[in-house]
Parts: sequence; structure tokens; C-alpha cells
Amino acid sequence: MNVTEAVTSRRSVRQFLDKPVDKATLERVLETAQRSPSGGNTQPWSAVVVTGNELTRITDAIKAKALSAPMGEGHEYAIYPGELDGRYEEQRRAVGKDMFDSIGLAREDKAGRIAQMAKNWDSFGAPVQLFTYTKKYMGPPQWSDMGMWLQTVMLLLREEGLDSCAQEIWAMYGTYMRELLDIGDDYIFFCGMAIGYRDPDAPINNFKVSRVPISDAIEFRGF
Repeated sequence: MNVTEAVTSRRSVRQFLDKPVDKATLERVLETAQRSPSGGNTQPWSAVVVTGNELTRITDAIKAKALSAPMGEGHEYAIYPGELDGRYEEQRRAVGKDMFDSIGLAREDKAGRIAQMAKNWDSFGAPVQLFTYTKKYMGPPQWSDMGMWLQTVMLLLREEGLDSCAQEIWAMYGTYMRELLDIGDDYIFFCGMAIGYRDPDAPINNFKVSRVPISDAIEFRGF
């Protein structure tokens, strides 16, 4: 698989097969991903990779927390800016609509939509979770570096025939996630990432995810 194929075949997978992921494959991916760029070679990312009973423990704990605090508790950063507007908000709403439409959930079906969102806590059936965090003093440039690292991981997973879904939703319970993962108070929790093999027949894995044309986002000058 070349880079273009990895980029174009990557998507946020929300239904995985019940198929284990080999630890050696994950180690190979993560070793290679250490070549991701970062300002001054700071490499600000840290992560915990969990599966099996340890993932079940975290899943059960966060489900219980979600029942007692459904709107989140212990947020350590805003997942979306309050000022999100224009095409940015339109794109966010559109992909949500397309996702729910793909599985036949009407806008009025609030219970169905909540149940679908709750599948995040089961990692959409994926057998592996990668939880990412960094030092609290890190600034926007280092958060950008973490994003580049995560993207590199996702593309390398595709090369191995694996899929993923980056999940910032876990940050709704940021301080609790640090407690569950035994991460110190000098760190900030960023996100989870479900890792596994996609169910190729699941409608939620096959709806078209639109992208704006480059003319809406990019200017060429001096050519």
C-alpha cells in the first residue's frame, strides 16, 4: 500500500470485527511512527495501549461515570471552540447527519442517537485502545505535533490492514481518564483511538465523508 492509498482508504471506523490485533504489529507501527515530525524534536506525545481485561476495566468504569455525569466531568480542554461557525460548523453537522442517516437514525430519534454515541465507550467493538496524553505545559505547537504523530500512526495501521477511530469523546472525562490510566497531575489527557479490523459490510463504515475542495481552503501564490 502506498501513501496515497493509505490516506484515501483511512476513515473513522465505527464498527469493528471481533478479531484480535497482534502486539508485534502494533509495536512495528509505533516504532515507525516515532519518525513523525515535531518542533525541535521534542516528541511531546505519550500513550498507553490497552486490550483485554485492562480495556474492559476502563470501559466498565467510564460507562458507569457516563451514567452519573452524561454531559461529561473533568474536561481538561474544549473539544470544539465555542465560536465554531461557517463552513466549519456546517461540516461538523453534515458528517454527523450522514453518519446517522447511514444507519437509519432520524433526527427525532434521540434515544437511538444517544445509544449510538454510547458505543464509543465500547470502542465500537475494537479490541485495542490507544490513549494519548502530554505534559500540561505543552502549547498549541506541541499539540499539533501530537496530531501529526496520531495521523502517522493511523496511516501505518492502514498499511498493516488495520483501521482506527480517533476519539476525543474520552476527553469529556479527562481527569477521570488520567486516574484510570494512572497518569500524573502534571499531564493532560488528549484522546483515545480505537484500533482493529473494520467490518467492511457495516453501513456506518461506508457512507461518503465529504471534504471541501482545496479552493475553499488553499491559496496558490506566485505560480
